[in-house]
Amino acid sequence: MDENEPIVLNWSSGKDAALAYHLLLQNQDYKVSKLLTTLSAEYDRVFMHGVREELLDMQAARMGLPLIKVKLPASPNDDVYKNAMQQTLSGYKKEGISTAAFGDIFLEDLKQYREQQLEQVGFKAIFPLWKKDTRDLVRMVEAAGIEAIIVCVNDKYLGKEFLGRKIDNDFLNDLPANVDACGENGEYHSFVYNAPFFTSAIPITKGEVVYKKYTPVDNKDANWDTGFYFLDIIAI
Repeated sequence: MDENEPIVLNWSSGKDAALAYHLLLQNQDYKVSKLLTTLSAEYDRVFMHGVREELLDMQAARMGLPLIKVKLPASPNDDVYKNAMQQTLSGYKKEGISTAAFGDIFLEDLKQYREQQLEQVGFKAIFPLWKKDTRDLVRMVEAAGIEAIIVCVNDKYLGKEFLGRKIDNDFLNDLPANVDACGENGEYHSFVYNAPFFTSAIPITKGEVVYKKYTPVDNKDANWDTGFYFLDIIAI
């Protein structure tokens, strides 16, 4: 492996991606040269986080990194997603990048899916947070100086009162026993407004709360029915 191999980091705007980047900064083998995010073409927001595109731009600017945006239909099927990502990654390959990093923690099927798709375009995957204890990761977020708030909750697990909560030890203590500390099962999503690798904090205010039902196009379980509360975060 070459020293400081250039890689692309899949950037969700949330705490796991931020913590993965924080750890990669300490790794002499890799250098994150690009951020990659998928957004809804209909709403110009990050999928499942609901974060506005302009806030993504503000994060990337404060990190001094180019942000590549892949815009997809509001409910893309798997083929649409695969084709868009493979086209994007093939372009990176021409620039000498062949490694992608992710903030995944323990979902084995998702890890295998990513690795299989990357292999098709000659990429490999790395997972800086893989198999780490999620409660320890939340503590690492706070200790590292990464500041993030909850912007989306799955109402099967958390009430809307958790929206806007800062991710810290107090938050950790208030989580129900059936909720993963990092929300790895989709219980919640977050937005990072400040970090030690930002040139400055992003000034934000809390907007309206919206409730939406979400059903994947390819889902085959007729009983699958989940609602999400979203907190709109606005730059000020």
